[in-house]
Amino acid sequence: MTDISQKICLVGDFGVGKTSLIRRFVDRQFSDRYLSTVGVKISRRQVEVAEHPSNPLPGRNIQLLIWDLEGRSKFKGVAPSYLQGAKGVIIVSDLTRPETVRGVGDHIDLFHSVNAQGAVALALNKADLVADPAREAKSLLDPQQYRRAFATYLTSAKSGIHVDEIFEAIALKLLTQA
Repeated sequence: MTDISQKICLVGDFGVGKTSLIRRFVDRQFSDRYLSTVGVKISRRQVEVAEHPSNPLPGRNIQLLIWDLEGRSKFKGVAPSYLQGAKGVIIVSDLTRPETVRGVGDHIDLFHSVNAQGAVALALNKADLVADPAREAKSLLDPQQYRRAFATYLTSAKSGIHVDEIFEAIALKLLTQA
């Protein structure tokens, strides 16, 4: 099978679970130990979407180059250089911290200021810690921001809920745009 490589970034406020989502997807692991990302960390994983009915390039899979960007506000000035060349972004927020969900629009704006045509997916993370995550998400997420993303998933790095699905969705989206 022929592979293509595409850069995606995970962005969001500090402590929302960006690194944990990547670790669950790439290494199939989860740790409760919090280690703040400094700068950027790059991981990779091949996603096999060759058999998907909406794959316009049968026989091709995609290698995701996953850039985990630091979530501190002082990093915002440097972030555009790290976002350069990314074809997609997963914006991660924490359902237990409403301000991180409300800040999704700022992250979309930042990404689109560098990559106007890039694909945006939203990961509303830590869904396992909220009694009714769908209702919580609906009450917090501005419908305008919701429409700016091609996909929104309620995720949990701890339980693995919808982690593979969001990465597979962005991989398929990038293949359809290739």
